[in-house]
Amino acid sequence: MLHDRSITVELRSVNNRYLDSSVKIPRSFVFAEEKLKTRIQEHISRGKVDVFVSIDSSAAEKVAVRLNTPVADGYYAALTAMRDQYNLQDDISVSLLSRFPDVFVVEKEQADLETVANDISEILELAIADFNAMREREGAKLANDILARGAKIAELLDLVEKRSPETVSEYRSKLQRRMSEVLESTTIEESRILTEAAIFADKTAVDEETVRLRSHLTQLEEILQSGGIVGRKLDFLIQEFNREANTIGSKCGDVEITRTVLEIKGEIEKIREQVQNIE
Repeated sequence: MLHDRSITVELRSVNNRYLDSSVKIPRSFVFAEEKLKTRIQEHISRGKVDVFVSIDSSAAEKVAVRLNTPVADGYYAALTAMRDQYNLQDDISVSLLSRFPDVFVVEKEQADLETVANDISEILELAIADFNAMREREGAKLANDILARGAKIAELLDLVEKRSPETVSEYRSKLQRRMSEVLESTTIEESRILTEAAIFADKTAVDEETVRLRSHLTQLEEILQSGGIVGRKLDFLIQEFNREANTIGSKCGDVEITRTVLEIKGEIEKIREQVQNIE
């Protein structure tokens, strides 16, 4: 209750990459809308935020009653003329005149608009403080979930790095068998096998991608631990996650690695969804 006004402010928010705010406020107080939007922009940087303001100002309404002199004069003149014309008893009184319509005018005193806007803003500040406190609690849970998924991605990268050299060895053995079948008893040059295996290894090598992806995982943890407004940084970082995972998948034709990459991409997508909730 401020200046005899009961003010209630409710905030609702859903995920959004940018800030999209709207204020629902009684029409008679719409003059305060821009001030409220400015306050929101100062404290919230992401999300679709809806603000609902309800105001009961009945206790703050003050009225002034004044005599409508031109109307009262008209009534009095008419009554006096009636008295004289019909030789009536002079009983014109305040009580009599006050009964006629529009003799008195009731006016509401104009509220101080700046004071009202400041009062609404003050309540909004309290609502935003509660809102941000709740988001911080939720953010801590989201960070733990994201870090757990990052740890899962690191485990899956171990499998990729372990499996990648095995695919080269398997390719070399398969190549040797095929050449033996084609050439039958003809002697196979070992150097040729080694050259083909080296070319295959170069095409399918994912060392650079896995190293960069691990670096991104470290950066992810650092950003989450740094606090503050990090949502957009994480948005960009997750794009880099996807780029490296896609490159690994495109380089490797091995079924096991492909399955593992799909798992990695699944975890990245879950992280991306969670990042949308982080400011």
